[in-house]
Amino acid sequence: QVQLVETGGGLVQAGGSLRLSCAASGSIFSINAMGWYRQAPGKQREYVASISLGGSTHCAESVKGRFTISRDGAVNTMYLQMNSLKPEDTAVYSCRVVVAALGGYEDVYWGQGTQVTVSS
Repeated sequence: QVQLVETGGGLVQAGGSLRLSCAASGSIFSINAMGWYRQAPGKQREYVASISLGGSTHCAESVKGRFTISRDGAVNTMYLQMNSLKPEDTAVYSCRVVVAALGGYEDVYWGQGTQVTVSS
């Protein structure tokens, strides 16, 4: 099985920055993709950004130009650099990892989430 440990959340003023980390460990033979999602109070979880095994990145329109996703394959760790934070970025940020399985299937794992609070 795969275990995910997230760190980096906290309280920051508008315009500030935070860097989230998600470290994956366990029975990992191949990670197909890693991504970040967030859920604000009273809202459903939404997609933030992702990175593929080949290094291709993508992010939601709401965070383009401000957030950057990256990965350190040597330690199976994913990062989310968040700059120019806005109050509307306040949410619980969760790490999602897609692991390759037999027969072309995939297993999906989620982290426990880390709180990001941006004050105005």
